[in-house]
Amino acid sequence: MLNLNLLERTDLNKIVEWNINKGSDFLLQWSGIYNYPLTLEQIENYLDNINKENSNINIYKIHINTGEIIGTIELREIDKNNKIGRVSRFLIGDEKYRGRGIGREVLKEIIRIGFEDLSFNKITLGVFDSNHAAIKCYEHVGFKKVEFLKNARKLSYGYCSIYEMAISKKEWQIIYKI
Repeated sequence: MLNLNLLERTDLNKIVEWNINKGSDFLLQWSGIYNYPLTLEQIENYLDNINKENSNINIYKIHINTGEIIGTIELREIDKNNKIGRVSRFLIGDEKYRGRGIGREVLKEIIRIGFEDLSFNKITLGVFDSNHAAIKCYEHVGFKKVEFLKNARKLSYGYCSIYEMAISKKEWQIIYKI
């Protein structure tokens, strides 16, 4: 069983640990904001900046029934007037849990939170076009490709393109018969 709870300061070392011996491309792909190599100080500074009163950013830790934290996912409001949310910084950090359908379960729950608890009308995300496993996972839970951004990010080996993906509340209700 998976649970999503708000990330706490005591969880931050785990994020740094997941990124040890990973390259700058890995860090950019899942985070988009941190500098390589990832440090505890970077994550603490990010949290300090977003943990203000009336913040529109929720960072969740993903943990299994043993209480072990295996990843993180962020959901933020990016357009208050149109009630649009965005999934970002999604990482199943513990590699032994990748490829087991956990990402799909996490996404189903984060979408539910976005539509039911936060009243979003649409949820978006961005994914590197070379991340075929993530694209497949996102499509499996109902996200659709809506835009292709050619050469959007520079990686160590050159530029990478990004797919913007989205799911509307109406599409979610149809898919999940809500």
